[in-house]
Amino acid sequence: MKTRLLACVVALSLAACASTGPTSVTDSNLPRAVGEGSTVNVQWADPAGFSELRYSQNRREASRGDWVVELADYMQEKIAKTVPAGDRVDVQILDITRAGEYEWMPHATTDDIRVMRDVYPPRMTLNFRHVDASGAVVAEGERKIADLAYLQTQPPFPASDPLRYDKRLIDTWVRREFRR
Repeated sequence: MKTRLLACVVALSLAACASTGPTSVTDSNLPRAVGEGSTVNVQWADPAGFSELRYSQNRREASRGDWVVELADYMQEKIAKTVPAGDRVDVQILDITRAGEYEWMPHATTDDIRVMRDVYPPRMTLNFRHVDASGAVVAEGERKIADLAYLQTQPPFPASDPLRYDKRLIDTWVRREFRR
């Protein structure tokens, strides 16, 4: 009886671990594009090359989650709502540095707290191409976007959203780039 119970507990634990899904943005099971086949396509290379991971003081925490997919989904959704019907936009995310940084603190017992300071603004490097319904190129090129004053105003997202400053950076770029 005890052996069966132990076997069931082990099996359930393994099943729970297997079903939790990817926990790192560098996980090869995560998509590298969103919106394929739609009017707005956002793609990116391996996030291990992004500044967010390469220069982080805590790479383990910086790579946790699926924040690249979440930001790409958000970007795809915002652009799709902004561009005229029939237009097509292709975006390639070349680099991301999220707002804030994991700072090392002496005598601290945790290293998973993201500290927000003016010296850690959100930044992105994007390559994009906007084509209108007739096939004419409206705009294209590389954009390096940053919100250097990201702590000066409150973003229109809940404080519980860890990507609120990064999403506001996307909102600002979409508003400027795809004005009607």
